[in-house]
Amino acid sequence: MKAVGRLTGWFRGRSLRSRLAVLTAAAVAVAIALSALACWFLVRDRLYQQVRNNLRNAPPVLVGPQQRLIACGDDARTALERAATAAAADPENRRNPQPNRWDVQLIAADGSICFPLSSERAIKTSPSDLSVLGTHGTTFRDGEYLDGSPAMVRRSSVTLTVDGVTGQYVQLVAEGVSDVQDSLRELAFILIGVAAGGVVLAGVAGRIVARSALKPVDRLSDAVEHIARTEEVGTTIPVHGKDEIARLSTSFNSMSTALLNSRERQTRLIADAGHELRTPLTSLRTNVDLLIRSDETGRPLPADTRTRLLGNMKAQMQELTLLIGDLLQLSRPDSPKPGQNLAVVALHEIAGRAVERARLRGPGLVFNLAVHPWYVHGDAAALERAVINLLDNAVKYSPPGGAVDVSLIDGRLTVRDHGPGIPQDELQYVFDRFWRSPSSRQLPGSGLGLSIVAQTVRDTGGEVALGPAADGGPGALASVVLPGQPDRPE
Repeated sequence: MKAVGRLTGWFRGRSLRSRLAVLTAAAVAVAIALSALACWFLVRDRLYQQVRNNLRNAPPVLVGPQQRLIACGDDARTALERAATAAAADPENRRNPQPNRWDVQLIAADGSICFPLSSERAIKTSPSDLSVLGTHGTTFRDGEYLDGSPAMVRRSSVTLTVDGVTGQYVQLVAEGVSDVQDSLRELAFILIGVAAGGVVLAGVAGRIVARSALKPVDRLSDAVEHIARTEEVGTTIPVHGKDEIARLSTSFNSMSTALLNSRERQTRLIADAGHELRTPLTSLRTNVDLLIRSDETGRPLPADTRTRLLGNMKAQMQELTLLIGDLLQLSRPDSPKPGQNLAVVALHEIAGRAVERARLRGPGLVFNLAVHPWYVHGDAAALERAVINLLDNAVKYSPPGGAVDVSLIDGRLTVRDHGPGIPQDELQYVFDRFWRSPSSRQLPGSGLGLSIVAQTVRDTGGEVALGPAADGGPGALASVVLPGQPDRPE
């Protein structure tokens, strides 16, 4: 287990290229080893099958005029040993055995051995040989000669007449398999050499394949290191093909582009916020300087002028407060975290409260209300802020004594004013941050209200639009569609 742990630690400590090369070489090595092993066993089975077929074709033992048997028993055993010694002493016979040459001997029922004169080598018997006596068919076993040479032995039961006595004998027919074993041994060495060479080539090929396959990863790593070193987001790498590496490269390019867009939005937001904050801060500083100078010179301002200056300062402070609140609202992530401030919200109740606040800001206006129940899943505070911003926009541009129509039917909230409306060429900018129509620059506001409305509606999964009134009359129509249902969910 410790060795396995050390090997695993070593493997994990290698580079991805090295690990891929090692795995490729290992996979090829295992495949080559299995193929070589299967080849060896297949050749062995075929060779031994050929030996068995030769033994099946061996002629039967003939007794009588055609073939004479020596005596069975101890004399035959002595003759067997003498024949085995003579065969072992003849190197030429051992080196060049004759093909299709079989050695035959018989085993009587009492275990005595009978040896035909045609046989040249004695077969070593086995206690299991007598088990086939009196049976039909043929069986094979691995055996050997008395001189130690390996052989394949065929066993069968035969009926013979020996010395005038007919009886059952076990016939052993053997064929030497030394050549077969030598061939298998040579084949094993060849396959081992081929497998070793294949492993080496697999390692080289694995290294080349790993280097080629990981080139896109190297480019990706270089791009990431470049971004980390220089903070130049937006860097992309070329994408080739449609494989996993190409998908990873595409995802990286998308992420890099998204980071660039996010940085640009942050930069633009900071620049726009600084620009919007400069005006009220400059006015505040001017008024404060004027008050300080009047006190330092001992020439106090008239009471009405001082009151007017303090009123202006209060209005500018309120404008700063609203602007900072809007900036904080916009600084939140575009999508809220799951479960963060989300609940079932009664949109009709929010619309009712927003209308009451709008009445205070436009005391001379008439609000026509047609609100039906509608429940949505979202952030109650953010939704109320969005509805209030829509109504504030309508109040700001409504003429004195005008009317504001508010309706909520089937999840569609509309706010219609009867003011000057929005020029057609400016409609595409109304939801941009800090954008204000040139004709309304003198009116209070930061240009963030409608941006907050758009962001809140998108976060809730709805849609928002602002355009001219549907009936072609004066004024603008703001429309918000939010997913929900008319009954409170259980």
